[in-house]
This record gives sequence, C-alpha cells and structure tokens, in this order.
Amino acid sequence: MKLLNCAALAAVLTLSICAPVRSAPTWTEGVNYFLIVPPHTTSLPAGKVGVTEVFSYACPACNLFVPTMHKLKSSLPPNAVLDYLPASFNPAEDWPMFQLAYLTAQNLGVAEQTHDAMFKAVWQTNELAVIDPATRGIKSHLPSIEDAAKFYKSQAGVPIDKFLAASKSFAVDVEARKAEGLIQAYKVDRTPTIIVNGKYRVNVESAGGNDALVELVKYLVAKETK
Repeated sequence: MKLLNCAALAAVLTLSICAPVRSAPTWTEGVNYFLIVPPHTTSLPAGKVGVTEVFSYACPACNLFVPTMHKLKSSLPPNAVLDYLPASFNPAEDWPMFQLAYLTAQNLGVAEQTHDAMFKAVWQTNELAVIDPATRGIKSHLPSIEDAAKFYKSQAGVPIDKFLAASKSFAVDVEARKAEGLIQAYKVDRTPTIIVNGKYRVNVESAGGNDALVELVKYLVAKETK
C-alpha cells in the first residue's frame, strides 16, 4: 500500500511539472500603462479609487467599447468609483456638442440613466447620427444641442427649455472648462482612454486588447488601494 501511494504521488508531481502554468500577466509602466506627471489629486474620500473613461458619443471606438465598460464596471471592487469624462478634440465630428450634452445631462442628474441610450441614438437609430448612412461620410448638418435636448426630453423627461437653459449655464461652462483642463493634464490623445485615480493612463492598444484592459485596470486599482 505504501508503494502504491508513492507511485501515485510521483505521477501527480510529474503531471504538475509537465502541465503548463498560467502566470499572471506582467504589466510594464511606459508600455502597457503610463504614469501621469504630475498626478491629479482626486476629490474622492480616503480609500476610494477613481476610474474614469475619457470618451465621446460620436467616437466609433467608444461605441464599440461599451460592452467592455459594462464588463469593467461589474468587475471593479467596491472601493472603485467609475465616472466619465467627455472629450471635445474632434470638432469635425461634433464632439464639442456631445461634450456639452453630456455635461448638461450630468448637471441635471440624467447622464447615467441615458448613457447607453445616447450611443444607440448616434450609432443605431441614427436619431443623433454624425455619419450619413447613405454616403458613409460625415453629415453636412451635424446634430445640434437643440437636437440633443429633444433626445433628453424623450429619454428622461427633461423639458427642452430647461435642458437648453442648463447648457448655457455658468455651472456647465465651468464643468466644460474643467473637462478640457483634465484631458490636457492627462495627456489623452485618443478615445476611449481610461484614467485610474488621476495617476495612470491606459488605452486598449497599450493594454493589448479589451479583456486585457479590464485586467490591467483592476491591477492598477489594486495597486492604488494598497
């Protein structure tokens, strides 16, 4: 009986040595993620870690990235705080308008509930499309803030006049200036880009794909948590 046990143990050890070992990915600063210098101090409570997506509703890559953001959101630890930062650096495709629309919706407390629906309005129903379905080129008449106001009326019940007034308010103007300053400070040159705690910048290409980005962001959140 003793000999049989030794033989069995030897077999197990042999299989363990021969079997491939799945090691955790190695993330390299400057290759997979980039340090933001100087880091931006967040206003989050102690122990919380910010995770920010820099995006635009008019960005086709951001639209394709929506399922990955859902996956990331569901896999983040409880101390992570997810938010969104709208970019405006592509005026030819109406990004400034969509930035203003998001910040106005945020000011009115309806940005989160309408977030996915806005992507659908741009890329599926064409209610706020920037691409002409017939020519596949940029539309000659791009959606206006008035068009966005109609969307938020139908999706969230915000009166059109109220939305337009908020879009011209001092508070939204301050948020737009703040967004521009942050995007420059973070040195964001593409969307979607993920910022972790005002300290690290990550994109799909640097991470090595969508799934890898989710794991990398989780790694950076854990790093900041420590």
